[in-house]
Amino acid sequence: MDSFFQRIWELTRQIPPGRVATYGQLALLAGSPRASRVVGSALAACRDPAVPCHRVVDRFGQTKSAFDTWAAGTQRMLLEAEGILFRPDGTVDLEHFQWQP
Repeated sequence: MDSFFQRIWELTRQIPPGRVATYGQLALLAGSPRASRVVGSALAACRDPAVPCHRVVDRFGQTKSAFDTWAAGTQRMLLEAEGILFRPDGTVDLEHFQWQP
C-alpha cells in the first residue's frame, strides 16, 4: 500500500479517544499540507479496525458519511461514545476536542 496512506494510518492511530483531528491537520503532520483530500482517500481505503478513522472530521468539525462501511450517523455515535460533544449545528467543537499532538 502507498507509504503516504500508511503514514496517515499511523498518525490516525495516535489520536486518543475523546479527541478528533482534521483531514488538513493529518496532511500537515504527514508533511503534505495540501493533501487533505488524499487523507480522505487513505481513510476510506483503510480496512484495519485498529485505525480509529471515525476520529477524523473536516475543517469545520463536520462528520463525513463517505466511508462505505458506515451507516449514516455511525461516526457521530462513535465519537459521542468517547465523550465528544456536538454543537446544535451537528459539528464538533474543535476548540475543545481537537487533538494537539
